[in-house]
Amino acid sequence: MTKKFQLTMAQLNATVGDITGNCDKVFQAWCAAKEARSDMVMLPEMFITGYQLQDLVMKPSFVQDTMSHINILAKKCVDGPVIGIGAPFNDDSGLYNAFYILSSGSIQNIVKKHILPNEGIFDEVRLYQKTNISGPYKVGALRIGSPICEDAWHVDVPEALVESGAEVLFVPNGSPYARNKMNSRITQMVARVVETRLPLVYLNMVGGQDDQVFDGGSFVLNRGGELAVALPQFEESIAHVKFENTGDGWHALKAQRAISTTPLEQDYSAMVLSLRDYVLKTGFSSVILGLSGGIDSAIVAVIATDALGPKNVHCVMMPSEYTSQGSLDDAAAVADVLGVTLQTIPIDKPRTSIHEVLEPNFSGKDIGLTEENIQSRLRGLLLMALSNKHGHMLLTTGNKSEVAVGYSTIYGDMAGGFNPIKDLYKTRVFDICRWRNKHHRNWMMGPSRVVIDPRIIDKPPSAELRDDQRDDDTLPSYPILDGILTMLVDQDASILECIAAGYDSDVVKKVENLLYISEYKRHQSAPGTRLSERAFWLDRRYPIANHWRDKS
Repeated sequence: MTKKFQLTMAQLNATVGDITGNCDKVFQAWCAAKEARSDMVMLPEMFITGYQLQDLVMKPSFVQDTMSHINILAKKCVDGPVIGIGAPFNDDSGLYNAFYILSSGSIQNIVKKHILPNEGIFDEVRLYQKTNISGPYKVGALRIGSPICEDAWHVDVPEALVESGAEVLFVPNGSPYARNKMNSRITQMVARVVETRLPLVYLNMVGGQDDQVFDGGSFVLNRGGELAVALPQFEESIAHVKFENTGDGWHALKAQRAISTTPLEQDYSAMVLSLRDYVLKTGFSSVILGLSGGIDSAIVAVIATDALGPKNVHCVMMPSEYTSQGSLDDAAAVADVLGVTLQTIPIDKPRTSIHEVLEPNFSGKDIGLTEENIQSRLRGLLLMALSNKHGHMLLTTGNKSEVAVGYSTIYGDMAGGFNPIKDLYKTRVFDICRWRNKHHRNWMMGPSRVVIDPRIIDKPPSAELRDDQRDDDTLPSYPILDGILTMLVDQDASILECIAAGYDSDVVKKVENLLYISEYKRHQSAPGTRLSERAFWLDRRYPIANHWRDKS
């Protein structure tokens, strides 16, 4: 006789701290599961509270509030499918990252996370108590093992669940996006399926939280590693998955199979989703940015338009005597194509006034970087004033190459609340612009056409803070700079390794020095979309006062 079981996978977007709102989403998913006659509805790791919580989870009243809401949710969802949901759990023995099983109006089981990640952006050893491996639980006639996120990346937890009688593995995750990480997830989970000979459900959270983006991409694997179900990345999705057992073990019936996307599209999707969620989850509805006519501000304007729609994006051109007519035309062209507002506020008069005020203190000193920075800081002041007056979030537009070597002005073009391209090297900015010009997706709120004129992409980058200025006056070309930075930042390479890769010794040492002396700026910079596993902030933590340099 064939045994059957139906699971509803709820790949949803939680908001950190919005316990009531997250519970409402759980109830809606439960209702959808009940209508579909599912036996169980499953939600991701820490869904009730949102993820990651950082030190918020160490506040006793927060955890108590969370656990109270879980009990209320259990009582509300009596007659229908079992709920599996992630949330913190606290008792006399400590605080745990847990997965609750709610059934018949109460908490029937609590699975506790065994392996706590303590690397990169994760500090779970600091926050949660480690515990023994939790055994499987029953839903109807099915014995389910639920290794929580990191638990499934290590063979010992799934093997222990098999030895305890688990017939399937349902894995709740809060796994943030990083480029090419989806391939790693699938590779690891296929290994677990092959080792345990059990089908596996990998359910991941979706949505932006500060710098991190949870990309969804949930999937179901059968024995042997066969892909049965694949949900889309970067969007909410609910799927009802049927399992059958004809006597030789459980297997999932093939169902929804989302189309995989390229790394460029994934990066772009991550930036759009993270910007939208950061703006909306922090209480804003619109953004403002300086549109200079250059490629960085152009792509930020496009990302913002795709995320929020043109009526919620406001751009400002702030020309000086050094601003070329080409830049004025290019900024106007981008705004026109996107359908966003663009106003022009010249900075000549206020800049003259500032110079007059400072002239007695600057007398006898050469004109140089200080005066250039005044222009940038004046623009930052104007943008912040417009942000405050009209309630728009100010976006910053510095790419990872500039952020790395300090080619951005603190309290100037670094002023703002969020930077979607903060983890995007300049050469990849070019690639992203070309990709967006050729592609449009139904989730994009911007136009379906070329959005950045090729002349903007092809012209030599310049801050236009002095006559005939170009970025490569003081920096190596961006392909060289980005190659060195990729080795120094993303790979932690030594000077000798960079030289062995073909880079000039003096150039590498200059870039390394700029990287270290710019740390103080990054500590004061706006958060931005994390696209790599070596993004500036939690992935890479360096001291500000640091005299060490690689002498090799």
